[in-house]
Amino acid sequence: MLIVQTMKRVLFALAAALLCGLAVSAEDKAPTKTDKKETLVSNTTNEVAVIKTVAGDMVIEFWPDVAPKTVENFKTLAKKGFYDGTAFHRIIKGFMVQGGDPLTKDDTKQNRWGTGDPGYKIKAEFNERSHKRGVISMARSQDPDSAGSQFFICHGDPSFLDRQYTAFGKLIQGDDVLEKLATTKVGSQDRPDKRQGVESIKIVDRATLSATLK
Repeated sequence: MLIVQTMKRVLFALAAALLCGLAVSAEDKAPTKTDKKETLVSNTTNEVAVIKTVAGDMVIEFWPDVAPKTVENFKTLAKKGFYDGTAFHRIIKGFMVQGGDPLTKDDTKQNRWGTGDPGYKIKAEFNERSHKRGVISMARSQDPDSAGSQFFICHGDPSFLDRQYTAFGKLIQGDDVLEKLATTKVGSQDRPDKRQGVESIKIVDRATLSATLK
């Protein structure tokens, strides 16, 4: 049993290495810098991401307190429609599902899936949030500052990724959808036998979430 567990850890570690092959009134005094920061964080956390997939909808809440630039980058791309029409191109049951590559919009570019980005890279924001089931994190190459648009959602509890990949949110609805995606049949390069498409990723206010999911 110890040997099996050790082998599993080694396999997960190897898989990880390949990730991403990527209101103050006029009568009040003006807010201080601290006031502005607290207001920004409060407003930001009211927004969530709705990921509509062929398997159903998932809802992600963000962690701007530990990865503000990563959260803003993801939201900016989503609002531009960058992720619409992409797919989860790499799936490892018990580990994670990976998506966010714009090249996955084109089936003729399958040999390059996993290498796409938005045309720029962002700096890492490694933090103390642990990689557990449902946590969303940025995929990257060996360079810590090589993340761009690709992300992965943990299916297992790969805590060995902690402080090596930028975790920036977690799943708050749609765990059953994550399960469907993570347990789909895959072939070589951990690629799903059947396309696991992403219809869209929308950034919405929590107050309108129910209407969005209808």
